[in-house]
Amino acid sequence: MIRLSAETGLKASLGVFLMSCMFLTTSYTTTFAFDRPHHTLIFASFLSGVSLLVLSRFDIAIPRIAQSRHKYTAIPLAERVDQPSGEAPFSPSSPISDFFLTKSGSQGWWTKIALISMLGWIRVELYRQVTVKIECAPAGYAYAIPFLVSIHDYWRNQRSRSIADGSDADPEISLNARIRKLVSTVRRLHALFCQSRMRYVISAAFLMIGGLMASELQKGIQSTYICPISSGQYSLLRFISILSVLLDSAILIGVSELFRESTGPREGRNKHFLVSCGFGLIGVAAFWTLIAIILAIRARDQNDGFVISHYLPSAFNQSLLMTLLVLSASQLIPFYDIIGISILAGFVVGCFSLAATVFDGQEPFPLIYPSHAFSSLLATFLGGVLYLCGRTASNEEPPFLYRANIVIRVLFSALFGIGIILVASQPVLTNFHTIELLIYENIKHHGAWSSQAKSSKSLADAVANYRKRYNQHPPPGFDKWYEYATSRSSVVIDDFDQIHMDLLPFRALSPARLRDLTRDLATNPFNDIGAISIRNGTPRVQEGIKPTHAWMVLGAAKMIENFAQYLPDMDLAFNLNDEPRVAVPWEEASKFGMEANSHGPAPDNSVLTVWSADRGMQWAPIEPADQTTETVFTDSSMQPIFDRYIRPLCPPSSKARAKRIWDRRHICLDCVRPHSMGQFPLDANSMSDICHQPDLAWLHGFFLSPASFKVSQVLTPVFSQSKVSGFNDIMFPSPWNYVDKIKYEPSDEYSDQEYEKKENTLFWIGSTSEGVSRSGEWKGMPRQRFAHLINNNTLSHVSVLLPVKGTETYRYEVLDGSAPTNLLGLNTTVHILNPVRCGSDCEAQKKELGAASAVDFQSHWKYRYLFDLDGAGFSGRFLPFLQSHSLPFKTGLFRQWLDRRVTPWLHYVPIDVRLHGVWSTLAYFAKFDVPVTEDPNGQSKDLMQRHDARGKYIAEEGRKWAEKALRKEDMEIYFFRLLLEWGRLTDDNRDMLGFKI
Repeated sequence: MIRLSAETGLKASLGVFLMSCMFLTTSYTTTFAFDRPHHTLIFASFLSGVSLLVLSRFDIAIPRIAQSRHKYTAIPLAERVDQPSGEAPFSPSSPISDFFLTKSGSQGWWTKIALISMLGWIRVELYRQVTVKIECAPAGYAYAIPFLVSIHDYWRNQRSRSIADGSDADPEISLNARIRKLVSTVRRLHALFCQSRMRYVISAAFLMIGGLMASELQKGIQSTYICPISSGQYSLLRFISILSVLLDSAILIGVSELFRESTGPREGRNKHFLVSCGFGLIGVAAFWTLIAIILAIRARDQNDGFVISHYLPSAFNQSLLMTLLVLSASQLIPFYDIIGISILAGFVVGCFSLAATVFDGQEPFPLIYPSHAFSSLLATFLGGVLYLCGRTASNEEPPFLYRANIVIRVLFSALFGIGIILVASQPVLTNFHTIELLIYENIKHHGAWSSQAKSSKSLADAVANYRKRYNQHPPPGFDKWYEYATSRSSVVIDDFDQIHMDLLPFRALSPARLRDLTRDLATNPFNDIGAISIRNGTPRVQEGIKPTHAWMVLGAAKMIENFAQYLPDMDLAFNLNDEPRVAVPWEEASKFGMEANSHGPAPDNSVLTVWSADRGMQWAPIEPADQTTETVFTDSSMQPIFDRYIRPLCPPSSKARAKRIWDRRHICLDCVRPHSMGQFPLDANSMSDICHQPDLAWLHGFFLSPASFKVSQVLTPVFSQSKVSGFNDIMFPSPWNYVDKIKYEPSDEYSDQEYEKKENTLFWIGSTSEGVSRSGEWKGMPRQRFAHLINNNTLSHVSVLLPVKGTETYRYEVLDGSAPTNLLGLNTTVHILNPVRCGSDCEAQKKELGAASAVDFQSHWKYRYLFDLDGAGFSGRFLPFLQSHSLPFKTGLFRQWLDRRVTPWLHYVPIDVRLHGVWSTLAYFAKFDVPVTEDPNGQSKDLMQRHDARGKYIAEEGRKWAEKALRKEDMEIYFFRLLLEWGRLTDDNRDMLGFKI
């Protein structure tokens, strides 16, 4: 059996302590453990408490370091540690039983343990309050904990400590007066920082300064998640954060005092201390377990119904790390005391938090001045290293720990060096405005896409391109479709990849199964499905559809009428709700995709060019509409859906599956980087991809609380107007635009003037229809966040990309939330109508955001910049906005049939759903009305020129493209091709069906 020496064990404890701090720090903001902070802290307290009791049982078997082996003890000289007279010697046989038999087990001792436990009870609840309302909690206060502990250490230990006079100079040495003065200054500084009674206070002060400076670096990435001003939560959370720091410091000091006052010799003292702390932690766990049971009984009818599989392993991992931290700290206390433990932990937390901030900032956004970052890094480094130097300089470091002290200094220095490299490589300026590059790149991209989208010049070319692109023959009737498309001047002939991707998984299901599923969908009213039956070239709308939604199916039928004569008999099941419906987990969807791709094209000599006979007889009747009682749908309306339905849509290795971003105070830069250049999205497809953006769980009404969400995790053929990435709905052109539910229709009263003549204002007005808010969910919904960002963002800061005076460069500037309008003069008109879908939250929203009266939709055209956001589904405003002379700004996650046809930065301006780039984008196109400098003639001069030409170019390109590619005829062409493909999928001879010349 291998036995470790006492010195080796202590060094190992020191290593475990530092590593535990590091892993807790680096995993803190991405763990699932704090989905339920109470439960996690209960388990961590219980596990730590039990572990301390177990350790105390075997403590006597652990080699101890003899008292004479080291000089340092944190116990003041005046404190007596002798065995009280009349007390039996502390027996090593059973520390827990001895705990109850000694004087320390008296009522006074239990009172001290109970007091510390009570502080722990309160601290757990304060932590929960901060975690669940993190958007209002100020950052950086925790860095004051080592400083407060150092003040206590000074008062308790250091002020009575004698200090050796280190001012003597060697009289034999004659030095130059200047050198002698320098040496004297260095000695005084060394004495002050490393030998004085205030040395630990100074070290902790450096750590606090470094931490607070690091927190300031995050101002430029503050989230748009709403902390309501009217609620008073910001002031409350500030008070809770301060109180939490005081309680943390008090608990640490109490633990230190508990160790000092433990009875017995050193071995017995440590055992007794472990038992005391163990019972204290178990007391915290027991109290909150009892509270949790009571609350669970009272809320038994309000079960959330789902505990994600990620929570338990995450909670266990975090609890295990906390337990290792507690166990290692318990072994270090006799040699480092609480002040040393808090300073070492503070350095690790501060250093790795700062490193994460700087590493995330290896682009001009967010703004991180190298000088600011270096000052923070230097202060943190000095705080840690001065503490270690102080231990050796004041002869408090035991000889067997001296080498460990040096090793830790080297490690700290290495971290400092790595930090300097990151800081030195931190970019601040950019030589061009990002939007300029994005416009240029997307003009090229659209040119290349347009060329391949209509490369076919004849039917034969179209057939050849189809076979090459999709590895199968075109469906029967392809020649009729080609004639239909070319006769209507379609700009897209070859690129219908969206149809291919939507239908591909369904090739894994048999035609009979698809027909049965369609019938089951259409004949159960619970499903919220409306159907169209096509027989002999005539579409017929199912009877019994909900009157409020019948317009949508009628609009689809009207679209089909123009080409129905070329379609085989079929039935179609349409989603009557705004939200998508089919969410097949990634593992299952991948299997369907692989199976579908395994089917190659039929040999040319075996291709059947006509539909199967009697197709109409193969479809079961869809009337009456209530003949089916079974359903594949689950009603998950008005509840969070991200964990249950959205995460499973992504690969297991994706960020959405692996991480929880619960810090709503700050933008998740790791989530933004893959689809952005700074604040500006690269393209709409990657911007709406949910799998690298786990923070979206808090930032969209569809994920927070959809108004209507009847969802199937079984592959089911549902035709929907829009969907979120990963869903398996089959998209078709929206009847909303086809039947002109909202129409671009300027008039004399509401004229659509040329771009330059419009008001230089960003405009949006709308209702809170995105989701249902009953418990504060509105704070994360884009429509409310947008209105709050523009009109009421007084507590947060914003980053705006601005030109640097006197140069041709740009830099992100961190400004107060109200500065873009008050200082930069950017004009906005953004209003929320009376809140809806909000229950008891309505009044809170109205109080925070105000309420405006509705306006005529045609009044939009007088504004130069029109903002478009998702509603419960896609926004029906986007197409009219494109058709106008105004410049559309668009954000959202819902994808439509037209997404591949329109190009961001050429036809419209994309905005990330986090909305952090709104002000920089508006500043680029709208300029500033505030003069900030003067030209040589003394005339006022704008800092940033208005990019009217570029704004007008995008507005007009979008308008022209909408007239070419987004007409009603284009909707028909897309739908026609989609239904030909659907017809083949549902034909019993589909593997042999095709068109050939």
